[in-house]
Amino acid sequence: MTYRLAGLFAHPDDDAFGISGTCALHADELELIVVFATSGDAGRIADVSLATRETLGGVREREARSAYRVLGVDADLRFLRYSDGHLADVPRDELVSRFAEAVEEFRPDVVVTFGPEGVTGHADHVTAGLAATEAFSIARERLGEAAPRRLLHQALPQGELERLGAELRSRGLDPPDPNEPFQPRGVPDEAIGVRVDCSGVYKRKLAALREHRTQAQDLEEFPQDLWPEVLSVETFVIAWPVRERRGPLLSDMFEALPPA
Repeated sequence: MTYRLAGLFAHPDDDAFGISGTCALHADELELIVVFATSGDAGRIADVSLATRETLGGVREREARSAYRVLGVDADLRFLRYSDGHLADVPRDELVSRFAEAVEEFRPDVVVTFGPEGVTGHADHVTAGLAATEAFSIARERLGEAAPRRLLHQALPQGELERLGAELRSRGLDPPDPNEPFQPRGVPDEAIGVRVDCSGVYKRKLAALREHRTQAQDLEEFPQDLWPEVLSVETFVIAWPVRERRGPLLSDMFEALPPA
């Protein structure tokens, strides 16, 4: 069976943290499109030999392609190349339209994007998620029987963030502060509708993340012995169809898809 997945994100590597484990799990049966609103040209540069401020966008696009080669997934990656850090300045209808066009062309089973908290509160994440969620609804109306059957919001359960924070404090380290910019923000544990165990492909996911070499500090600054715990699970809120209160927790984003 072939599954069709569309990811609508703000920056290259947003997907690497959020869906690359799932992609590795389904590498032999997955058709994938990922649309990035920006090329991450305002991001960090871990090593000045890798890029300059002028070349970073192009370098990050190549890193994203390399990451999917490591995962063994033939992905259709599209870069809208809006200015990194200024996605909110893009006319809303324009961004929604471009996301919707990609969904209508590709006709995925599942669409993944950010929820209202944007995982880290990054304004670009929030903007991309809101636009993608609206685009999903527009595409559903236009596609009829070929419409995508599930919308997922990449999210972090609050309980797990609190347990991680306690572990970091026990080591004398400062835990992430959700009130600070670009720090993880959780959602209520009961809001999580999909929890994917990626432990079997953890090493491949880690290798894919390391292909984003210009952003390596984001990973290397975190205690290495905690990497398996953090990277071996991918969690999502089921944004559509509305999940019943206390509905079953799915173990795969394609599990129990509603009929077309």
